[in-house]
Amino acid sequence: MKLETLRLLLRRPHAADLDAYAELFADPEVVRYTGGVTKSRSESELALERMIRHWDDHGVGLFSIVRKEDERMLGRVGFLIWDTETWLHAMLRPPGGRRETEIGWTLARAHWGRGYATEGATAARDWALHELGLRRLVSLIQRGNDPSIAVARKLGETLEREDLPGPFRKPTDLYALTIEAPAR
Repeated sequence: MKLETLRLLLRRPHAADLDAYAELFADPEVVRYTGGVTKSRSESELALERMIRHWDDHGVGLFSIVRKEDERMLGRVGFLIWDTETWLHAMLRPPGGRRETEIGWTLARAHWGRGYATEGATAARDWALHELGLRRLVSLIQRGNDPSIAVARKLGETLEREDLPGPFRKPTDLYALTIEAPAR
């Protein structure tokens, strides 16, 4: 599975991405709003394996973002399936009852502020809505993560719920985009 934009290639992650993910997850500023704890190389390898398995188990997942001009991996963008009773995502535990599909993004700090997150997330959103037929996407964003809130708004998401319950270390809000089913 691959998506392309003007500057980016979004592709399923693979084991050769480990060096880039280990660097990404070792940066305290990058993980500040995604759990707040850096990962060792072995923990990054486990996270990468979970990302790959999420695709296999659910048919969607997080893409590795590759810049076309130099083939450098910039981060990830794509989808996680969340269980709305526990607010645990499917990379940690198979979802039980009601589910939400999150669109999210994480870029290496060197690539912030260049529009890559919006460009990649827009391509992923359009694929999910037009190719997969999803009618709702959410983004779980920690309060204070203003750059991610800006991306969510550019995607058409609006604040729907504040202070989600669950295992979040800091107040986390839910932004959502819901589109009407076509009239018959």
